[in-house]
Amino acid sequence: MNIKKRKRGVVEVHTSALNDIMFFLMLFFLLASAVANPNVVKLFLPRSSSGQSIPQKTINVSITKDLEYFVEKQPVALADLYKSIEVYQRSAPELTIILYADRTIAIENVVELTDIANKLRVKLVLATETKK
Repeated sequence: MNIKKRKRGVVEVHTSALNDIMFFLMLFFLLASAVANPNVVKLFLPRSSSGQSIPQKTINVSITKDLEYFVEKQPVALADLYKSIEVYQRSAPELTIILYADRTIAIENVVELTDIANKLRVKLVLATETKK
């Protein structure tokens, strides 16, 4: 008997097209995440189990871990913080400050802003993250 052995074909999976797709997806998500909130001040907020209500006439004041102060995302020196908040208070007498303070800063820095709010007779609310 004359039995011939059949040669089996070589099976290959070409993944170059898949690599291109994965690269473009990764690039898209990186760019989308950078554009989502480009003007946000990075802070680690303290946590709270209760929700918070936001008043109508508010301004955001942020204190970073490097003790940089921001009023409505604009950098402000500590010495000029009173004048900067006073400008907002003139336009809205029932103003409320929402304080975004990094959880690693000393309470003394938060008290400085509390003193400014008390002098201007402005309400002050401390922003927190909800506990998960």
